[in-house]
Amino acid sequence: MRILVIEDEIKLANFICDALSQAGHVCDHFANGTEGLNAAMVIDYDLVLLDLMLPSLNGFEVIKNMQSFGSTTPVIMMSALNDTEHVIQGLDLGAVDYIKKPFDLGELLARVRAAQRRHLQAGNKLFVEDLELDLLSREAQREGKKIPLSNREFALLEYLVTSANKVLTKSQILDKVWDINHDPGSNIVEVHMSLLRKKIDKNFGPPLIHTIIGRGYILKGNVTKN
Repeated sequence: MRILVIEDEIKLANFICDALSQAGHVCDHFANGTEGLNAAMVIDYDLVLLDLMLPSLNGFEVIKNMQSFGSTTPVIMMSALNDTEHVIQGLDLGAVDYIKKPFDLGELLARVRAAQRRHLQAGNKLFVEDLELDLLSREAQREGKKIPLSNREFALLEYLVTSANKVLTKSQILDKVWDINHDPGSNIVEVHMSLLRKKIDKNFGPPLIHTIIGRGYILKGNVTKN
């Protein structure tokens, strides 16, 4: 998932983003409510981790604004405000979960996985022809053979599969699979796509990933879920 962390404690935010990255997610971080809200409105995030006590706009104001703009991105609120009233207020505003500081990173990751399972409610396995992706275990196999993938390669393949039969531009891929600090002028997409194609298509049946010259990339095939 691509996850937005809005947290003004920089050290904590770095710990969270490092843990999310190691778990295979893409993480963007903003330290105040206004910048975080702006990012949430223009980038298609799968989940927001939102602190309550923020400069500029507090967490309650951020989620109110997200709701007023019609955002359906799930939000997990994080706060040292442990009284029941604040928990109820956050959940009533639309947060899907509320975690109290200080928290163990393992607990936070478990809550993120729970949100991911809800996100994958239609099924955690995707199939394109003879390619299988398990989105929870983050494993891929083709013709029954497991394919070792880095976190970035898996995220790239997941985006291709969930957008199967649609041409994806380099800009779209960068926005979904890399964090907000990527260099749009680099050849990072081309390098990772080349590595992925060698693993997914080489030594297997008909190629699934295709380059559309001047436009981008497409993964072709019939998609099913389980």
